[in-house]
Amino acid sequence: MDRRAFLGTLAGSLLAAPLAIEAQPGRVFRIGILGNFPVTDPEDARLWGAFIEGLRELGYVEGRNITIEHRSSEGKFDRLPNLAADLVRLQVDVIVTGGPPAPLVAKQATSTIPIVFAVSGDPVAEGLVASLARPGGNITGLASISGDVVGKQLALLKEAVPKVSRVAVLQNPSNETHARILRQAEGAAQALGMQLRIVQARTPPEIDADFAAIRSRRVDGVLVLRDALFLAQRTQIAALAAKGRLPAVYGFKEQVEAGGLMAYGASVPVMYGRAAAYVDKILKGAKPADLPVEQPNKFDLVINLKTARALGLTIPPSLLQRADQVIE
Repeated sequence: MDRRAFLGTLAGSLLAAPLAIEAQPGRVFRIGILGNFPVTDPEDARLWGAFIEGLRELGYVEGRNITIEHRSSEGKFDRLPNLAADLVRLQVDVIVTGGPPAPLVAKQATSTIPIVFAVSGDPVAEGLVASLARPGGNITGLASISGDVVGKQLALLKEAVPKVSRVAVLQNPSNETHARILRQAEGAAQALGMQLRIVQARTPPEIDADFAAIRSRRVDGVLVLRDALFLAQRTQIAALAAKGRLPAVYGFKEQVEAGGLMAYGASVPVMYGRAAAYVDKILKGAKPADLPVEQPNKFDLVINLKTARALGLTIPPSLLQRADQVIE
């Protein structure tokens, strides 16, 4: 049951809402999208669909006042530089990216075309912006950082499974934000009486190897850090956690929908939808350097009861009552 039913409500409201005034009547803007994953991936399509719906709500309709040039690396990140260069050659009015590594690649491709990133873990640490308040340069967007989220994730895992004491942390060493998050996790784990075991993966085969190592390390829980690779491989990771009978906490609700136990984090579809507001401001003359990076003010707790039952867990009623979504 989804107490927010956000996407359905949003879609309905878009049909009923009047279109906003166009940025420049008569002009057709060209928007470039630089994506990490195949457009045929249902989750990727849903995220970019939220962005397109956000544009529509603001009065931008493809074929009428905007055209969209969508380029995707199909999960092969080494293709991103050439795809970004292609968008630059097309002289698009703005480039919109998903999560890392696309934003940094776009920034390296152009210093003049405005860039909006729909999601970033920590844009300062990733080298995207000078500061959250004043990004500087030609890039801005939305960040998923806000306080000690990883500490809250560990606390929720402990509340759901009180016996958890040794937790494996799945980290991508290519993700620049993870070093800071790991420092926060170590402090939170100490306060909760937990011990952390760090495992690293840059590729799907390495994820398989990590879980084989996790099983040999006698851990009793897993923390999966927010990362584009781990989101894309959510079904693989959930299956490996289930095979090892390991309760795991994630940063994306989509990972719980794929079979993970629980997640706590900002809504990625909402962030993609909010990226449309940045595009609107830029097309109306705003400079990315002057548009502060937006941080989330709401985090969703999602629990998969089916997975809990398969693991032999009973989730405390007090925790279920606080959940934004419970998957039966």
